Amino acid sequence: MANPSIKEIIHQQYQMCAADPTFFMRQYCYIQHPKRGKIKFNLYDFQEESLKMLETNRYSVILKSRQLGISTLTAGVALWNMLFKEDFNVLVIATTQEVAKNLVTKVRIMHDNLPSWLKGTIEADNKLSLKFKNGSQIKAVSSATTGARSEALSLLIIDEAAFIRNIEEIWIASQATLSTGGGAIVLSTPNGIGNWFHKTWVDSETNPKTQWKPLKLHWTVHPDRDIEWRDEQTQLLGERGAAQECDCDFISSGHTVIDGKILIDYQDKCIDPIEMRGFDNGYWVWEYPDYSKNYIVVADVARGDSADWSAFHVIDVETVTQVAEYKGKIPPKDFGNMLVTVATEWNNALLAIENANIGWAAIQPALDRSYENLFYTYKDDGYVDTEVQLQKGYDMKDKTKMVPGVSTTTRTRPLMISALEMYMRENTPVIRSKRLLQELFVFIWLNGKAQSQQGYNDDLVMSFCIGLWLRDTSLKLRQQGIDLNKQALSQFRKSDNVIYTGKNKPANSGWDWNNGKDEEGLTWLV
Repeated sequence: MANPSIKEIIHQQYQMCAADPTFFMRQYCYIQHPKRGKIKFNLYDFQEESLKMLETNRYSVILKSRQLGISTLTAGVALWNMLFKEDFNVLVIATTQEVAKNLVTKVRIMHDNLPSWLKGTIEADNKLSLKFKNGSQIKAVSSATTGARSEALSLLIIDEAAFIRNIEEIWIASQATLSTGGGAIVLSTPNGIGNWFHKTWVDSETNPKTQWKPLKLHWTVHPDRDIEWRDEQTQLLGERGAAQECDCDFISSGHTVIDGKILIDYQDKCIDPIEMRGFDNGYWVWEYPDYSKNYIVVADVARGDSADWSAFHVIDVETVTQVAEYKGKIPPKDFGNMLVTVATEWNNALLAIENANIGWAAIQPALDRSYENLFYTYKDDGYVDTEVQLQKGYDMKDKTKMVPGVSTTTRTRPLMISALEMYMRENTPVIRSKRLLQELFVFIWLNGKAQSQQGYNDDLVMSFCIGLWLRDTSLKLRQQGIDLNKQALSQFRKSDNVIYTGKNKPANSGWDWNNGKDEEGLTWLV
């Protein structure tokens, strides 16, 4: 039998590449190594296994350690599909355009180093995209664009998904473009808990009906890494950084205001409400009012944009127990009337409404209805420390120095956040609400400020913060005033021995005294 011709060998190799992406990458793909330069893409066993999973599943979510070459593997998947399928449209989304461009660059390097008979005919090539004459293309965009709403996609690649602030919005937008049969590869190291990537990962592991296929790649899967390497990462990145970049540890990663371990513990304590009220079922109740207890109703009023919610908590002051909660979209005036009704129901609770911006619209109904237990704030927001306020002579009765509602300022907000941290660290509050806990999962430090991740909200969190802060400041001061009054009153007692009597007053009343100049009645104390 005659030896096969070059043309036959090439045809055979081409067919083998078209049939098997693993063979294609092992045999013909080159990558740019940061230290060794251009090298052949010799897949590790874990990379080959990962490739088989990506081949056979439409939606893949990859939780990975750093520097495992998974982004490079994903680039190889994109190139293989572009070469051997017509009109295969790939979109890469990352935190920034530069990060997304890196994956396109990996595709370009692989393609440039292929033998001529494997290369596609390039129709367009620039830094952010590469298009072949067969209609297949890859394009890189940042998370800030609306690229996911573009033409129908064959493959959506989302790199470092846990760090994309508007990832939920992007994923929703992409559904129309993937509806024709496209797939998705979502990959990332962890970045805290409660965000879209974390929820998607948990769903992929626990929900048998989910469309997502999970793949976890711990640092130990790499054959060249040992415990000494891991220890070096701790020295370089710190404990939290190493947990994030190496261990695939959701709880220890990220920058949540409240430690992830604490939030996980609280998850088991959340319970369903005994009653859900309102036209939207947004008012959740876990206990009914006990008229021997003191309550505080703390409210955050929606600014009015579509992403914002009005929210309030009813908190048992003594036990710091969340007994009721509301989250919904309601006009400010209606919300104000609702708050007065709720506060009245809860034993005429102290009603504290955040007074910034639209908050005044919710406060006005309380003023119009002369609600007596409305919280007032000192006009001088500098007096937020308890001891200073005591020296100042904090007096809720002197409303000339005060404004209705709670003033959240650059000075008071950090103190409110600090109160939340302290209470949660000590495991003091009794939190029943899953909605509140979900917000706490995505309440993070961003640019030095505690706030929700983009795409989420913190309305329940902030109203809860205000409630905890008020308990430690104004309510403490109010209680001290009550205790002082009780102490003063305890010095007066009715006596059988009449010490002070008036000429025309019945003896043994015990409610008259001589102050040194004249006699004074004490019945005003009653």
